[in-house]
Amino acid sequence: MSLLASIPSPSDGTIDLGPIPLHVYGILLAVGVVVAAWMTERRWVRWGHDGREWQDVVVWIVIGGVVGARLYHVATDSEKFRGDWLRVLEIWKGGLSIWGVVAGGLIAVLIVCRVKHLDTFLLTDAIAPGLLAAQAIGRWGNWFNQELFGEPTKLPWGLEIDPAHRPAGYAGSTTFHPTFLYESLYCLALLGLLLWVERRWRLRTGQLTALYLATYCFGRFWLENLRIDEAKLVGPLRVNAWVSLIVMLAGIGWFVWAGRHGRVDEGRYPPPVVDAVAGEGR
Repeated sequence: MSLLASIPSPSDGTIDLGPIPLHVYGILLAVGVVVAAWMTERRWVRWGHDGREWQDVVVWIVIGGVVGARLYHVATDSEKFRGDWLRVLEIWKGGLSIWGVVAGGLIAVLIVCRVKHLDTFLLTDAIAPGLLAAQAIGRWGNWFNQELFGEPTKLPWGLEIDPAHRPAGYAGSTTFHPTFLYESLYCLALLGLLLWVERRWRLRTGQLTALYLATYCFGRFWLENLRIDEAKLVGPLRVNAWVSLIVMLAGIGWFVWAGRHGRVDEGRYPPPVVDAVAGEGR
């Protein structure tokens, strides 16, 4: 038996069911949304809240995230759509930025929480682990679209890319760093880390959200500098690398601030029951 020499890429990112072509990228995004919504609702209910509260706001958060994701991509890569602006609607072909998801989703959270009188950052804390799960699933859509891969590599897990999908200047290279796989595995590792930290320490409201932003951006900064897809540069770095760096620092600052000024939610961390005889918490 020979060892794995490379990771093949799917030749087509669609599944044909009769006359209806299903785009795998879109299917994976939908699966990610369902998983994230399910995880969030379970956490929200476990913290003592009504599941219908989450069901009332999840649709608006998803819409805000998708719209924000697309608008961010179009704003930072507008030259790809000039002359054919209807392509903006073709989200199944890729082009949904995580920064737009976070920004658009956060705006939706702020609005609906104000309308529904919910604790904004307690809700984002409930969402954060599910968002990582959705990212881990959604990144596999890049594999089917043969996009957003890294520099050429001869490592045994190098990703095979068809000539039509290779950027200019890389026609002679055949295998590239599978950044989709790196990010998917990283998100799963962070999912485990966040859940462990949440159980190990009594976090204050907003700290888990801040920890998500800081740790995800740490890894994303490295991945951005590994990728070779066309992107705008500001100085020596890609725009998204700068965004990763700024958000990471903001997340660290937010984590520290919330630790000093935030509150511990009693539904999330119920106070220990005191035994009247032994005088001990249990």
